[in-house]
Amino acid sequence: MIAHLVFDGVSDGSLGVGLEVMGAAARLARAGRIAAHVSERVFRQRVVSMAGQSVRTGTGRTFAVDGPLTVRELRQGDVLVLPGLGAATEDQLDALLAREDIQRGLGMLARLARKRVTLAASCSATFLLAAAGVLEGRQATTTWWLGPAFARRFPRVSLRSDKMVVDAGDVLTAGAALAHADLMLGIVARTAGVSLAHQVAKFLVLDERTSQARYMVTEHIRSSDPTVLALEAFVLANVGRQLSLHHMARATATSPRTLVRRVQSTLGTTPFRMAQRLRISRAVHLLETTNESVEQIAARVGYADPAAFRRIFRRETGAAPLAVRRGAGVARRGEPQRAREAAARFAQEAAATPKRRTGS
Repeated sequence: MIAHLVFDGVSDGSLGVGLEVMGAAARLARAGRIAAHVSERVFRQRVVSMAGQSVRTGTGRTFAVDGPLTVRELRQGDVLVLPGLGAATEDQLDALLAREDIQRGLGMLARLARKRVTLAASCSATFLLAAAGVLEGRQATTTWWLGPAFARRFPRVSLRSDKMVVDAGDVLTAGAALAHADLMLGIVARTAGVSLAHQVAKFLVLDERTSQARYMVTEHIRSSDPTVLALEAFVLANVGRQLSLHHMARATATSPRTLVRRVQSTLGTTPFRMAQRLRISRAVHLLETTNESVEQIAARVGYADPAAFRRIFRRETGAAPLAVRRGAGVARRGEPQRAREAAARFAQEAAATPKRRTGS
């Protein structure tokens, strides 16, 4: 069974897509699209709240639920899903985690974890799993712009904010709000098989995305920490150079150990990974705004080996460089001219073709 636990402020989109993905899986399974027998309980869905009362969604709509969340209703093999809750800043997170209904929910999550119910959350709801203690010693992801706040609050969780979905056994986490679709596909794969998950993705026209790193725009992860800001400025000013930890520490007037600690506590990553993401971010910008070749761009951002650049680019963004360029609609050099020539030929041919006379 899939239980969707909702609180006031729940993301309309996340809740809706969660219900739709599992509903599509049930329809395809009942139509005989999977070979193996899967229990009907797998596809049963309920929307629950802490008290069994309606909630107000993030857009202010009233949403009726099926009843209250109870521990005895769920058993090992069932999944409790928490859609995102719309908290976009640390102040909003503080207010969210201080709410009485959320505090009661944290205790319930811990009890369900001990019962071996699978727990899953996306976006800001991942903070509830971490606050309940069920992510300690595990890997997890969260929405990319709240990654630094997550890393500071929960240092015993191994944060992978570049990942769209992280499967840590009995706990699954997903990134920004619409990564909830990826989370639900992962749940379908786990409970009913990978083949059905692929069919649902095709049926709902959901692309397969493994990373949210390409959305991690530098401006959104800026910190007030002067050391991190100094490091960012230094890396961007030397984006075409290979920089050692000692180079970066000297530029920020810190020791290598201090620099590592400051970047880790602020951004939840290492100075090298931060520098790499800044270089890849610059490469994305060049791919989207210039006609330079991948090899030229690789050299401009400090990669002498284009193959290594492509490999790192794909790891950080989840896509190949040319796929990013095509997505931005940037034509390679010569393509506009070829397009104009083709259009001219078409016009000439059309003018030279005798028009068929039509009778009245």
